Amino acid sequence: MSTSPNGSPRVAIVTGAARGIGAATALRLAQDGFAVAVLDLKEDDARGTVEAIEAAGGRALAVGADVGDAEQVQAAVDRIAAELGPPVVLVNNAGVTRDNMLFKMSDADWDVVMHVHLRGSFLMTRAAQKHMIDQKFGRIVNLSSTSALGNRGQANYATAKAGLQGFTKTLAIELGKFGVTANSIAPGFIQTEMTKATAERIGEEWESYVAKRAAAIPVARAGLPEDIAHTVSFLVSEGAGFVSGQVIYVAGGPRN
Repeated sequence: MSTSPNGSPRVAIVTGAARGIGAATALRLAQDGFAVAVLDLKEDDARGTVEAIEAAGGRALAVGADVGDAEQVQAAVDRIAAELGPPVVLVNNAGVTRDNMLFKMSDADWDVVMHVHLRGSFLMTRAAQKHMIDQKFGRIVNLSSTSALGNRGQANYATAKAGLQGFTKTLAIELGKFGVTANSIAPGFIQTEMTKATAERIGEEWESYVAKRAAAIPVARAGLPEDIAHTVSFLVSEGAGFVSGQVIYVAGGPRN
């Protein structure tokens, strides 16, 4: 599954992979046999994930880049191709939140969320897709969210995550004939540092916040980063080659 025709490991890039969903995904793809580029804003922040992969016998590279900066993105992808090999899997996971009610939301709050989620995914995909086309194989997974359906206090985040779904479907149409699939995962409530920060922001104790959220989920538990990583693992596999342009809600119950 994770081996190229010449027998070498295929290369995957995971953005925002220093922690949370990104780190779990990078670890899972390494377990699947991929060489993994662990990309985050600061290279030093990515080293912990790289060390965990290498300790388990995998191969990984820490890369620092602002995904919303075109020059940094191109330099990062060029470095990955030179040091690991041509990237044929891209997981656009990097994200930030700047939650606020619309009337309190600043221009900067809006712009930084669009910069990371939408511009970042666009730039990373544009830089990586040529390697996928050259290899006649590619897998793109964009991390959306159930917030794409609308969420109070998240006009910026909900808009960006909904935009990623349209971006995904367009990629599937444009790149399918080259052996490249594009899909989106929309997580529900996942226990990460980001959601813990949300609980702190609204003044709730973490344990009670998790319990309250879990009570509203049909499977009666909160999600874990590994739940998303398992889904990514399937979508980037050889066997998922006929699955493209889809949005999969990994939320412990049905979503639209």
